[in-house]
Formats: sequence, C-alpha cells, structure tokens
Amino acid sequence: MAMSTHVRRSLGAGALCGLLFVGGCGRDGKFAPVDMWNRSRYKPYEPVGFFADGSTSRPLVEGTVARGQLRTDEAFYQGTINGKYVTQIPRALTRTQLDGGTTMVAQPVTRALLERGRERYTVNCQPCHGLTGQGDGMIVKRGFAPPPSYHITRLRQAPVGHFYDVIANGYGAMYSYAARVEPQDRWAIAAYIRALQRSQNPQPGDMPAAEMQKLPTAEQVEKAAAAPKTNTPSTPGEVTTPHASDKANAEAPLGTLDKTPQKADQGVH
Repeated sequence: MAMSTHVRRSLGAGALCGLLFVGGCGRDGKFAPVDMWNRSRYKPYEPVGFFADGSTSRPLVEGTVARGQLRTDEAFYQGTINGKYVTQIPRALTRTQLDGGTTMVAQPVTRALLERGRERYTVNCQPCHGLTGQGDGMIVKRGFAPPPSYHITRLRQAPVGHFYDVIANGYGAMYSYAARVEPQDRWAIAAYIRALQRSQNPQPGDMPAAEMQKLPTAEQVEKAAAAPKTNTPSTPGEVTTPHASDKANAEAPLGTLDKTPQKADQGVH
C-alpha cells in the first residue's frame, strides 16, 4: 500500500524534530539548550588534543595588528626617531603626513599641556617621585627604595623621549604605566618633568627680559649692604635692625608696657 502524503509529511516533521533535539545536546549527550553556547565551546587555554601544543587558544598570525593600533608614528608612540630619543615633544601625525614621509612635528608646550601633565603626574608619579621630583614621595617615606631625583645631572641632560620611554616601558624597579597612561598624557607628564627640572635649576635666560630689568644690579646690592640700617627698608631684600625702644618693649615684663589710650577713630566702621 502506498504511503499517503499526510503520513510522509508527519514522518518528515518527526525526523526534523529529532535532529533538532540531538543538536541541542551537550558533549555528554544530555539535552541542555543552554549548552549550545556554553559547554559546547572551548574555554581559553582549555586543554585539547587536536593541536600540537595542546591548547585551544591559538597564537596571532605574525604581523596581526588590532583595529586602531597601527602605530607607525615612531616619534609620538615610541619617543624615538630611528631608534634615538626625541628632544622635543612630538604631536601625533596624520595619515597624510606619515604617507608623505614626515617623521616628526613638534608639539608646542602650552599652559594647558603643563597643567594636564601636573594632574597626571600627581596621580601616577608623585607617590614615589615626590612633589618636586626629588624622589621623596610618600611611598619612599613608608620604606620603599627611592627613585633617582629628576634634578641630578644625568636626568637634567636626558632627552625628553627618555621620560616617555620610561613611562611606557618601565625602568629598573618601576613597572610600565602604558596601561594606565595614554600616549598624549605621557608627553604631558614628560613636559611637566621638564618644568620641575627648570624650577629647581633656573637659568638667567628662563626669565623674560622685561622682568630681568627689574632686578637690582650687583652694584646696587653691594651699596645697599654697605648702607646704614634703618627701620624702614629702602631696598627690596634689605635687612633692618630693631630700634632700641622696640627691644626695650620686647623685653619688658607684661603689664609694664605703655598703656596710653589711643584716640578712637571717628570714621564709620
């Protein structure tokens, strides 16, 4: 007897349901729909006999670059040009500049850059390096080995790219801050370190010419030092000696000072 169309359709639907049921089973054959996206996949580094190294996690293909991580701007992202540290703060180059062969464009050191550098320095660097970069931060005061002062000759003469490299890759006992400080903030910190170094080792050229002219000359300082001392300083920085009556009042016992009543001020208070 020929099988009716209705029966064939019923059998086909039953077979399809059976396949779907089996497809929802886990590795142990038990039906568990959640296992389709959970237990039926391998976890990172889970042992497996299929690959020679026995690991499910595969190494990246050589030359693989994550999206947005093609950092061919050596000066900005590495702090070097042809392997040598840069001596100026670079700005990030555009694709057009890179394709045109540009290696570096200096970034102006603005007040905004220094203020950002100070903020990031306070958060990430001050605990060890201290407020002024002397290497006397709170971590050091609690017993950790002190880092070198930024004001030693070696670091005053170091290229600014050195500080960027240390922040990115670490140095000695200092670990890398690459995961904590973005490249632009690394340059901001490097610029602020330079400002700290200048603050502790100022040079005559650091002051504007107009302000330099306001300072007394060596002859004026010598003349002021040789002049008789008075109660009222006539030269900035002059040291005066107390008047005899001032000394007498200072040494007089309490209750013996002049108690002459002062004339009341008639103004409106």
